[in-house]
Amino acid sequence: AAMDTYLAVASKRDWRSYADRPIPPEVERRILDAGRVSGSAMNRQPWVFVVVESPEARERVAQTVYASDNVRSAALVVAIATEGGGAALDVGRAMQNMFLAAWNDGVVSCPNGMPERDAAASALGLQEGLLPVSIPSFGYPKRPLDPESKSPEEWSEDANRKPLEELVRRI
Repeated sequence: AAMDTYLAVASKRDWRSYADRPIPPEVERRILDAGRVSGSAMNRQPWVFVVVESPEARERVAQTVYASDNVRSAALVVAIATEGGGAALDVGRAMQNMFLAAWNDGVVSCPNGMPERDAAASALGLQEGLLPVSIPSFGYPKRPLDPESKSPEEWSEDANRKPLEELVRRI
């Protein structure tokens, strides 16, 4: 059964360590497709999704991100690359859709930045001109998570976030 969208948004948290369990091909496909169908400026779809599968590639890429273990322990690693590393907003939209589609299937995730995008591009074997914007990691959580255990409002209240009153201004 599909999760309520607000519940999905309110209950999703970034996870940086994962259970040693593969993601089934149909779940992986939904995650990638959620990125593919994302909106982008003038529908340019500026991205390339590089799935990092081989252990050698995984280790090369792990060495180029800030938190190597996120990549090493993940069941799925997908670099999102664009021309010159641009279109950050479009990439963010695609990545968040991937995260929410993953969470709908019980898969947790985390974005991964990198200190040197050129080094990451090289580790990913990207063609000239393409640079990774983020390298999100995905996997099943080490302990079971039940988004339905709380209401969206309860998840929202429990979130370690600034209160709405501090963020919203009306003019």
